[in-house]
Amino acid sequence: MKDEELKEMLKNGETIAVVGISPKEDRPSFRVAAYLQSKSYRIIPVRPDGDTILGEKVYRNLMDIPEGMEVDVVDIFRKSEEVPPIVEEAIRRGAKIIWMQEGVIHQKAGEEAEKAGLKVVMDRCMKKEHQRLFET
Repeated sequence: MKDEELKEMLKNGETIAVVGISPKEDRPSFRVAAYLQSKSYRIIPVRPDGDTILGEKVYRNLMDIPEGMEVDVVDIFRKSEEVPPIVEEAIRRGAKIIWMQEGVIHQKAGEEAEKAGLKVVMDRCMKKEHQRLFET
């Protein structure tokens, strides 16, 4: 994927559902979400338990996010084998981008997302890409 495409996604992906976010500050998912929030992105924490993370209400899954809340990017911090149902929910929710963090790769789910019109990034860190493209 070209840098211009990544830049465009990062510019237009204002609301990010972070699937698999940890409430623990030392975890990559928390640090990435905190960084993105500090750059004026809206973070929607998605995990099976918890009340709030980074001052935002936690939702159990993408379908529990209220209908009026638009989700631009689904940022996935889960094992690769757990990606397909998340992608299915992202498609149903009308997300625009699937972003699989470093180490998260699922070709078939990525192809399904692309067929549904979503852009897909695999095995890349959103924080690192943002820093590389906008802070250098």
